[in-house]
Amino acid sequence: MGPITYDIAIIGGGIVGTATAKQLAEKYSLSMIVLEAEDHLAAHQTGNNSGVIHSGLYYKPGSLKAKTCTEGREQLYDFCEEYEIPHDRCGKVVVATSEEEIPQLDELERRGRENGLQGLRRLTSEEIKEYEPHVSGIEGLHVPQTGIVDYSLVTQKYAELAQISGTEIQTNAEVIDFSKDGETFVLETKAGEIRCKHLINCGGLQCDRIARMCGVEPDIKIVPFRGKYYELVPDSHHLVSDLIYPVPDPSFPFLGVHFTRMIHGGIEAGPNAVLAFKREGYTKLSFSIKDTLATFGYSGFWKLAGQYWQTGLGEFYRSFSKSAFVQALQKLIPKIQSEDLIAGGAGVRAQALDKDGNLIDDFHILQEKGMIHVLNAPSPAATASLSIGQTIADIAQEQFEL
Repeated sequence: MGPITYDIAIIGGGIVGTATAKQLAEKYSLSMIVLEAEDHLAAHQTGNNSGVIHSGLYYKPGSLKAKTCTEGREQLYDFCEEYEIPHDRCGKVVVATSEEEIPQLDELERRGRENGLQGLRRLTSEEIKEYEPHVSGIEGLHVPQTGIVDYSLVTQKYAELAQISGTEIQTNAEVIDFSKDGETFVLETKAGEIRCKHLINCGGLQCDRIARMCGVEPDIKIVPFRGKYYELVPDSHHLVSDLIYPVPDPSFPFLGVHFTRMIHGGIEAGPNAVLAFKREGYTKLSFSIKDTLATFGYSGFWKLAGQYWQTGLGEFYRSFSKSAFVQALQKLIPKIQSEDLIAGGAGVRAQALDKDGNLIDDFHILQEKGMIHVLNAPSPAATASLSIGQTIADIAQEQFEL
């Protein structure tokens, strides 16, 4: 008897990969395996974010991000309630600190209402303090749908439910080579050979490389951005009630440094967003020659750098200067001082960039015969995970003729 040939192999054991496995396993009778390179699930983007359940405020109405975030948010709240995963629909305040930010705050409110957010409340300077007494701003927007959760726990539950429905989960199984044997895909992993009829690439920080390994030339490259966090010392927790965000730069897909109450306690401040020199590099000195050459050898990166070099230098300086980081936080909470902050963790965002230097804003899914490649799924992918997983499952149902 020869080796088993799975109906579907899913590459990547983060929240998108496990959500996809869950959605497929519960609907179809399939032999399926999830392959995770690390020794545990949710090792990278999923397990190193701030745990925010996003509302859908920021995303272009009609985009896949907007659709899946607003659908997935409520599905996630229901899921956490059903499986008793700690979470809190606490709401957040977006704060404009200058007159120049008011038009963008107007645009956020418009997008939020078009995306179906009920109960948005525009705030005066005085009304902001009803929610966050220590915040200084000229106008604000209260968003009641925003919440917090531990996405590693959510991922573990997705995986558990997929396993109950017959899916195998294999860790320490980095895919290092790909070939075809007739109509069968052969994946060489560090845990051995895996054969499958179809594959779904949810490889996150490595998704573009996985696609190329599989003979698919994606029209993007992943450029990693590291985000560093500080934490408030316990004596300063009173300065933040829930979640406090600045008005983001509309041309840059990062939200700016903000304050986040975490589900297991504590307050995070950050992140900034600086170019990372290693795709899984979580410290300032993390470096990979392969990853660095891949970034600097890509024409799209230089076009991006030409457009945002001033913003990039500011973020880079702030990553090395605590005082600069504090100054950015003081725009929201003037009382914050350097001694209120201690070093926290960091995350790396897999940001897709096209050859023209455009940061891909929407989720990006590429289909080839027998394959689905998820090539851009940064925030709010965790919030939207159940909806994205169902979207991928629907594509698989049609493409793989399930």
